[in-house]
Amino acid sequence: MDLGLLLYEEKLAVCRLAPEERIPEWAANSAFYSVTRTSEELSVVCMEGHVPEGVLCEKDWRMYKIEGILDFSLIGILSRLSTLLAQQGISIFAISTYNTDYILVKNGNVDTATKVFRSNGISVKTI
Repeated sequence: MDLGLLLYEEKLAVCRLAPEERIPEWAANSAFYSVTRTSEELSVVCMEGHVPEGVLCEKDWRMYKIEGILDFSLIGILSRLSTLLAQQGISIFAISTYNTDYILVKNGNVDTATKVFRSNGISVKTI
């Protein structure tokens, strides 16, 4: 399978809210957002510029999207990508959806991550 990634220019933030909080409007108004609720937290990933002051978050993330729709029978794609980055000491924040997977890396690691992907036959297009 030929693997291609789309690298988004926009920076994202990974935020932690109390588990009982509602999904905030500022997140829902973002062009991209992902929400996960557990008994311990409400985790929100959205465009960095949408996060108000005072919200506990980690900023300066960039996002790679795996191109195309991934069938549930496919095995090891996220593992392959994350292993390539781990070998370079680059940590990730992964998000999976019904259609595909997203890998977030800190903005300062994007050049290295992109070189690693390309040197392993994975195309990367910036959008």
